[in-house]
Amino acid sequence: MKRRDFVKTGAVGLGGIALASGVSAPVVAKSRLNIAMVSTWPRDFPGLGTGAQRFAKRLSDMTDGRMKVNYYAANERVKAFDSFDEVASGNAQMYHAAEYYWKGKHPSFAYFTAVPFGMTVLEINAWMRFGGGQELWDELGAAYGVKGLMCGNTGSQMGGWFRKEINTAADMKGLKFRMPGLGGDVLAKMGVSPVSIPGGQIYENLISGAIDATEWVGPWNDTFFKFYEAAKYYYYPGMHEPGSMLGLGINKKWWDKLSKSDQLIIEAASSMENDVMMAEFNSKNGAALKKLVTEQGVKLRKFSDDIYDSFGEAAEEVFEEIQKHSPLAKRVHQSFVKSRAETGAWAKISDEAYLAQRNRVLGI
Repeated sequence: MKRRDFVKTGAVGLGGIALASGVSAPVVAKSRLNIAMVSTWPRDFPGLGTGAQRFAKRLSDMTDGRMKVNYYAANERVKAFDSFDEVASGNAQMYHAAEYYWKGKHPSFAYFTAVPFGMTVLEINAWMRFGGGQELWDELGAAYGVKGLMCGNTGSQMGGWFRKEINTAADMKGLKFRMPGLGGDVLAKMGVSPVSIPGGQIYENLISGAIDATEWVGPWNDTFFKFYEAAKYYYYPGMHEPGSMLGLGINKKWWDKLSKSDQLIIEAASSMENDVMMAEFNSKNGAALKKLVTEQGVKLRKFSDDIYDSFGEAAEEVFEEIQKHSPLAKRVHQSFVKSRAETGAWAKISDEAYLAQRNRVLGI
């Protein structure tokens, strides 16, 4: 046999041996995944909408298009509040939303966005990753066929836009106030009429007088909707959403069939958006607030202690009712409260104390 022929045939033979043994065989390409992702946000809406779109693109990019995410904003495939059922049924594989929109299914969903007198972004991240929060969310979601992952945060939200000045808790009574989640339940205890409508419908209801007040997110997002054209009083701090976590909901049957590596890729993309979105909000809220006050004539106001004390009393009533809902609701609440107390005590002598002194010295 000539040397040239030996090299050719020998190479083929060795390749066959390698494939049989698996020593140097090429990795078998994974199948393409076409993912339908719905959301509760308008297309290109700053922060919330663009964050969801950014996640969808990132997941596609991270896999060189093997995971092809087809993103649908609110009302492009289903209505905003139908996103959960679309994914739970398997008609779509993912949604991006605020979990408190689903509190009508189970009140514990609210804890995985924000609850009154709840946690800041740093605190809720600690609870989710190291305090048992993710495990409780998994247990809750499994009953509805959904797996949840952290996928964004807006940070501390403003208290809301009002058509008139509010000085006492008595001034709140009778107002029609757009506020979903448990925050709306707190308002109801105070004699307010809470209204839950998607973000894209708030402006028209505020401008027409169908509602008297609304919360949304913060200066950057709120400017986009031009709430200042209908309500000039902008109150802080919001008691209802001190660190609003956004959720990526995934059809659980579909999720369970994925390889471990594909699950980790999705978790990594979602976790990255959880960080990126918060950084973006922190970067842009300050400049947006300044513009609202100096250029749009918005009157910035701080809730009085009387109002905040009433918020607190009403919140305790709401939490008592939630714990009576079910054993799971009680466990979620107790876990949340335990983590809030522990991380809050540390924050009081770390971040909180430092920021107070830094801002005093610098005159911020």
